[in-house]
Amino acid sequence: MKFITFKYKGKFEIGILDKKEEGVYLINNLLGKTYRDMNDFIRGHSKEELEILKSKLRLKEDALLKLDQVELLSPIIKPLHDIICLGVNYEDHLKESKMVLDPNDSDKEQKPVYFSKRAMEIAGSGQKIKGFFDLDEYIDYEAELAIIIGKEGRDIKREDAEDYIFGYSVFNDLSARKLQKDHTQWYKGKSLDSYSIMGPSILHKDDLPLPIEVDVISRVNDEVRQNGNTNLLIHDIPKIIEDFSRGISLEPGDIIITGTPAGVGMGFNPPKYLKAGDKVECEIKEIGKLINIIE
Repeated sequence: MKFITFKYKGKFEIGILDKKEEGVYLINNLLGKTYRDMNDFIRGHSKEELEILKSKLRLKEDALLKLDQVELLSPIIKPLHDIICLGVNYEDHLKESKMVLDPNDSDKEQKPVYFSKRAMEIAGSGQKIKGFFDLDEYIDYEAELAIIIGKEGRDIKREDAEDYIFGYSVFNDLSARKLQKDHTQWYKGKSLDSYSIMGPSILHKDDLPLPIEVDVISRVNDEVRQNGNTNLLIHDIPKIIEDFSRGISLEPGDIIITGTPAGVGMGFNPPKYLKAGDKVECEIKEIGKLINIIE
C-alpha cells in the first residue's frame, strides 16, 4: 500500500493509492474514523484497520477521487522531531566527499555518522522549492531512502528492527554547501525552509520487506546524477535502528534518512550545483518519483 497526504477542495486528507496509482481512497471514509493527519494514523491505526484498507484494494472498486484532482503533499507534512540523518553511509559518497577515516582506527568498526535536519514543514512532490541563493550559491541535491518509524521503542535489537518500521519514502536532503562549511557542521546548511522534501508516498513495509535492495536515483534536468543501490549501504537498516535506539526512544512517525550515494553536485569536477529553474527528480522505483523545481 502507498499512503499519501493531499489537499482537496481546501481540506487536508490522508489516503491510499489504488492499484493503478491513478485514484485515491480516503482513509477516514474507509475506516469510519477521523485521523487528523499521517502522524496520527501511523500512531493510532490497528492491524485490523490495515487489513480493511488492503481488502478495499483487492476489491478493485473505483476510488473516490482521481489523483489528478488533488494537490499532492509530503506524506508527513510536520515531523514530530528533527529528521534523523545518516552521513556518508555509502562508500562511494564517502570517497567523493573526501572524508578519510583515521588510519589508526582501521581495525575498529566504523560507527554511523548521525546529524539532524530541522524542518518546520516537509515539502512534497510537485512543490516549488525556494533556493535561498542569496545565502548560498552552492545548493546541492541528495536522493535518499527514508525510513518511517511505526512503533515506539528504545534499545531495539537488530532482529526486531522491522517490527518498528511503518514504511519507506523517497527523500531529497537539499543542502547548502557553503553554509555547511562556514559553520563547520551540517545543521544550518541542511535546515533552510523547504530543504526537506519527501514523497510522493509512504510504501508500507509489507510491500518492501527486509533486506531492502532498491535503486536510489537522482536526475537534474533529466540528466542522471546518482544511481546507487541500498545494498551498498555501509550501515544497513536494522543496524541503523539498533544503533540509534540505544538509549534514545524512537516514536511513530519519526523519519530516518539513510544516506545518499555518489553523484551529488559537489562530487563533480567542476561541481554541478543547482540553479534557479532546475528540475530535480529523486526516484526509488518501488515508491515513486519525487519531482521539484528550484526557484
